[in-house]
Amino acid sequence: MPSPFENPIVRYGIPLVSATVIAAIAFLLLDGTIRYVALGIAMLEVVVTPQILKQAAANEQN
Repeated sequence: MPSPFENPIVRYGIPLVSATVIAAIAFLLLDGTIRYVALGIAMLEVVVTPQILKQAAANEQN
């Protein structure tokens, strides 16, 4: 049975949704330096999480 993480839409969709939530919270509720920290976390989420999910899918096949 194939892993759902093999599908690129799932791999990029999950972090995109969570990064959007983090960015919305940053803009609506936070200010100053902590806002930029939260936005940095959101960017890191979009870049790193798909790679981790891809590796998880590859390890599941083995």
